[in-house]
Amino acid sequence: MPITTCIFDAYGTLFDVAAAARIAAEEPGRARFAEHWPQIAEHWRQKQLQYTWLRAVMGQHTDFWTVTQDGLDWALEASGMEGDPDLRERLLQLYWELAAFPEVPKMLHALKAQGKATAILSNGSPAMLEGAVASAGVGDVLDDVLSVESVGVFKPASVVYDLVGERFGCAPDEVLFVSSNGWDAAAAAGYGFTTAWVNRAGDPVDRLPARPHHVLRDLTGIPALAEG
Repeated sequence: MPITTCIFDAYGTLFDVAAAARIAAEEPGRARFAEHWPQIAEHWRQKQLQYTWLRAVMGQHTDFWTVTQDGLDWALEASGMEGDPDLRERLLQLYWELAAFPEVPKMLHALKAQGKATAILSNGSPAMLEGAVASAGVGDVLDDVLSVESVGVFKPASVVYDLVGERFGCAPDEVLFVSSNGWDAAAAAGYGFTTAWVNRAGDPVDRLPARPHHVLRDLTGIPALAEG
């Protein structure tokens, strides 16, 4: 079946999650944070994702904003910087205002020119996603923004991927699913989507039951994959 619908993970795929820490590190008066921001950003992202998986397994769902704050608190404490409430507040504010990666607007416009349906499917809460989409200025080239909050469990639960067919009336093999998370792209491939893993860091492929169909360094090649 030809691809009719292009679905994107949000954080790390369309939106640069490291930008919050990077911008804060460049602001005056944050010399100590500037020394440690790459590690803090990495820990923040790792814990944010780990907490989604653990809560899904434990059946103790909460919204993504809560796990985002919990992950940040762990990362700051691990670096000995938990005693700076102003820094914490600034980082959380910046997370609501994440920029898109540079190639995102052109890529999405190209998909729309092909007549593809486009949407986000994310662990993010609706309010967080609304803020990120508005900040990135890509709302006009997205047909919808789907959040796991409608099913009450985080990815990679299959009921999350079900949301795509329910919303767009498409079969799994009509969907190109794009994620910067290897585990997400693998799980979506196992579900039946054609998947592209945006592997900006050049990481090894995760050892999971299914593997992504395509591995890309950025999003510029997505329109060609969608067109077939």
